[in-house]
Amino acid sequence: MNKIGVGIIGASSRGWAAISHVPALKALSDYYDLRAISTTRRESAELAAKEFDVPAAYDDHRDLIADPGVDLVVVAVKVTHHHALVSAALEAGKMVYSEWPLGVDLREAADLAQRARAAGVRTVIGLQARFSPVVRHVRDLIADGYVGRVLGTTLTGSGVSWGPETDRAHAYIFDAANGATLLTAAGVHALEAVNHALGDLAGVSANLVVGRQEVRVVDEGTTIPVTTADQLSVIGTLDSGAALSLFYRGGFSRGDNLRWEINGTEGDLVLTAAGVNGNLQVADLKLEGGRGADTAVAEITVPDHYFGQVPRALAALPQNVAQTYAFLAKDVRDGTETVPGFDHALSRHRLVEAIERASRTGSVQVPADSAA
Repeated sequence: MNKIGVGIIGASSRGWAAISHVPALKALSDYYDLRAISTTRRESAELAAKEFDVPAAYDDHRDLIADPGVDLVVVAVKVTHHHALVSAALEAGKMVYSEWPLGVDLREAADLAQRARAAGVRTVIGLQARFSPVVRHVRDLIADGYVGRVLGTTLTGSGVSWGPETDRAHAYIFDAANGATLLTAAGVHALEAVNHALGDLAGVSANLVVGRQEVRVVDEGTTIPVTTADQLSVIGTLDSGAALSLFYRGGFSRGDNLRWEINGTEGDLVLTAAGVNGNLQVADLKLEGGRGADTAVAEITVPDHYFGQVPRALAALPQNVAQTYAFLAKDVRDGTETVPGFDHALSRHRLVEAIERASRTGSVQVPADSAA
């Protein structure tokens, strides 16, 4: 297979793409070639291109999309810009990898999903938690009966962001209208792992609470109002009948910042992460389990084959992004579709809508895809 030429929109030297997508692609250099970078300023684009050894630097996303060496356009910017940038890439007939959320709301996500179907191109949504080697091993352990019949699962985490302080560059996440909320970010990334391992939600209740009414912008010495929930409680029933309880807080805890338990008739699995990072999709997960006559859990080592072509030593933050790229390369080669695209993103946006509606109404909601 020829290498897939990649162009990243939003690859400044200190941004998310620089610490996740770039090392992920470099680790898979047999399959991918990072050929272009674009930012809004020529100076930052050229600086990033030099730092990452990329041949082309642009200050206009249209030039990157038009680059004949770019097969896959990666959109790694604020979600408020996704619709315009993704639309342009789809119109050019390029494959598109969009970070999650796909749009600021369900309407934008539905439009982009429809545009992708009309364009007939392969798309990828950045919900990489499902490709975590640990999560995939957990999924297989569950399927093989390690815990018996799953009775319930509980997950508690910290979103790190949405705490008492921020800087101007990240202040936008405290405005619900911008689409980058504790629910859409940390919450849905965690639910993606839960759903991949245990199945989808049949019904959901929720309580979204704005605990902090304002946040301090430290580099300005000002405060701004908060319109998005920083305390997230989701209670649900999975299609299997198992119970789900998920709680995410903004900021972090002085106690545990990530703990996921899966409890069954025959055993238990526990996933944790050290430190303050409670974002499951980028956390360095530790897996423990116990079953039968065991009186406590013990660490379970994830077999090497779950890492595939990605070096096991690759840091946790880019590891799952690299796993997503590895599965995508195989899909392109074999004509398979193991990596979810924009239709899956649309189903996750519908889940967000169901959770928000459940919180507003105080009643159990059935996610639209489950109802279908």
